[in-house]
Amino acid sequence: MPRGSGRNLSMNEAQSQLQALLDAVVPFRDAVEQHPLYVELTSLERVHVFMEHHVFAVWDFMCLLKGLQQQLTAPTVPWLPVGDPRTRRLINEIVLGEESDELPDGRVLSHFELYREAMTESGADVSAAVAFERELRQGRPVRKALLEVGVPVAAQEFVRQTLDIVEQDRPHVIAAVFTIGREQMVPQMFLKIVSSLATTHPGKLETFRLYLERHIELDRDEHGPLAIEMLKNLCGCDRSMWDEATNAAISALEGRGRFWDAVLKKVVAL
Repeated sequence: MPRGSGRNLSMNEAQSQLQALLDAVVPFRDAVEQHPLYVELTSLERVHVFMEHHVFAVWDFMCLLKGLQQQLTAPTVPWLPVGDPRTRRLINEIVLGEESDELPDGRVLSHFELYREAMTESGADVSAAVAFERELRQGRPVRKALLEVGVPVAAQEFVRQTLDIVEQDRPHVIAAVFTIGREQMVPQMFLKIVSSLATTHPGKLETFRLYLERHIELDRDEHGPLAIEMLKNLCGCDRSMWDEATNAAISALEGRGRFWDAVLKKVVAL
C-alpha cells in the first residue's frame, strides 16, 4: 500500500481507516493463525523445538511494549505529563498485565519469566535463553548477544526485525506491529494440541498451557481491545499514519510467517 497524502480525516473517516487496516491484514493474519506448524507439534520433543525458538519472540514482544511505554509516557525525572492521557493509560494497563501478571497461584510474574518456567518444567533446553539474558545484564548489545550465545538463526532474524521497529521514533508503527502482528495470535487450536499432550505427559506442560491460557484470556478480554484503541488514538486523523501502520502490520505478519516456516523445518526434521 503506498503511503498516503497526509490529508487529515474526520473521526468517522479515521474509524473507517481502522477498519480498512483490519481488513487489509486478514489474509496475512489468517496465514499465520492457520500455519501448518501448529498441527505438527505432535510430540513433547517437537514442542521443545518450538519453545526454544519462540522464547525469544516472547522476550522481544516485551521490547515492543516497553518501547511504546517509553515513547508514550514520561519515564524520566523530572516528570512531566506527555501526550494523550488516554493513550498513557492504555499502554500502562497493558504493561501491568504483561510485565507483572497475577497468576492463579497468587504469584506475580512477567510472561517472559512464566515462559522460562514453562520451558524448564517441560524439559526444553533453556540454556540459550539464560545465556542471552545474562549477556544483556552484563551490558552486551542485543545483536551481539544474539550471535554469541547460540540463539537459533530464525529467532535471531525475527528479533532483529523487531528491534528495527522499536528503534524507530514512530509510536504508531510500533503500536501497529504490537497490536496486529504479535502475541495476540495464539490459536485455540494450538491450546487444544498442548492440552492433549499435557494428558500424555503429566507434569510437563501445565505451565505452558497456563501461559497460553493467560494470553488468550487477556488478549480477548483486555489487551486486544486496549491495543486497538491505542492504535486508533495514535493514528488519529492522519491518513499517512494509517498507511504506515498498515504496511508495518503486514510486514510483521509476513515476518512471523517466515519465522514459523523456519521452525516448521526444524520440527519435521525430528
